[in-house]
Amino acid sequence: MVKNSVQTFGRKKTAVAVAHVTPGKGMIKVNGKPLELMEPEGLRIKLFEPILLLDKERYFSNLDFRIRVSGGGQTSQVYAVRQSISKGLIAYYQKYMDEVTKNEIKDVLLAYDKQLLVTDPRRMEPKKFGGRGARARYQKSYR
Repeated sequence: MVKNSVQTFGRKKTAVAVAHVTPGKGMIKVNGKPLELMEPEGLRIKLFEPILLLDKERYFSNLDFRIRVSGGGQTSQVYAVRQSISKGLIAYYQKYMDEVTKNEIKDVLLAYDKQLLVTDPRRMEPKKFGGRGARARYQKSYR
């Protein structure tokens, strides 16, 4: 028997989170730990935004999310995880459920925050010679 599943990813800077969505009991784990134990504690509410925006009983109770996240810092990882949860839910509903429900979910998420579905393209500019950073130059002296 083939199990219904989708794999999606979320990115922020150099952090990449890959979400594996399967039918289940509503479990969400990040690197093997429950979502409630993710650090830092101050940004934990950001992780729950897609779940709080949508009705947990209606959309999340019959799906399991297994998320692997690597790279970047703690904040970037949190943003990558929340994006992978949102994109995973939409991809699952598009592939195995109906298109109308998928569009409802997408509209709610986009109305709240575009970053839940669209990757931020900004990256760090590489350092160049003649200065201590990408744009800053060493101070010039005439005497």
